Formats: sequence, C-alpha cells, structure tokens
Amino acid sequence: MKKTQEQISYNMSRIKSKDSVIEIALRKELWARGIRYRKNVKSVFGTPDLAFIGKKTAVFCDSEFWHGFDWENRKDDIKSNREFWIPKIERNIARDQEVNTALEADGWKVIRLWGNDIKKDVNACADIIAFALKQRK
Repeated sequence: MKKTQEQISYNMSRIKSKDSVIEIALRKELWARGIRYRKNVKSVFGTPDLAFIGKKTAVFCDSEFWHGFDWENRKDDIKSNREFWIPKIERNIARDQEVNTALEADGWKVIRLWGNDIKKDVNACADIIAFALKQRK
C-alpha cells in the first residue's frame, strides 16, 4: 500500500534526533554507575549524543538505518525512493567520518555505538565508555 505524502510526513516527524530510546537507555545505565556526562553538546563539533568535556570523549548513538550499518550489503534492501535514500544515507556515513576525523585531530576520543548493540547489551556499551574514560585520565 502506497502512503500519502501526509502519512510519510507524519512518520518522518516522529523520528527523534535526540532523546531516542537507545540514547536514554545508555544514559540511564551511565547515570546509575555514577558516570556524569553532558548531552547533545552543540559546542563540540558534530553535536555528540554524550560528551565528557574534561576527558575529551564524544559518544554517538547511531541507528542502523540512518547511519548505514553494513551498508554495502544492506543498500539493496532499500526498495522505494532509492534515488533519495541511498545518497542521503551515504552522505550521513561521510559526515560521520568527517566528524570522527575532525574530533580526533583535535584530541578527542570518538565512540560510536550502534543502536542494536545498545538494545542488546547496554551494560557492555557502558563498559566501553567507562573503559575509554578511565584510559583518558
């Protein structure tokens, strides 16, 4: 069934760019461990989902669709409006790499976590962050 422009517009408006389910789950786990962070820091290039300013560590919680998880194999899964979605997602992937490069050049540690990994094992993802922060002392 083809969706109307209004239905598509409504669906797209429901997609969160911050305070997503995966972000909140990770933040709750870090907070419970006593690990404090700043969220969606606009003063840090790329506006990381979580930032540890003093330790120069940026964490991004990336959803598989928008950030192109396993992109070379999954690109063919997109069936409708390919001329829009494929360049859009490829640009997101390129922008993620640009952000990583710029932050690392400025001395930041960049951690990118996939949404499914956070959903599957939020403790393991929090462990990755805790270990990185411990290394940055």
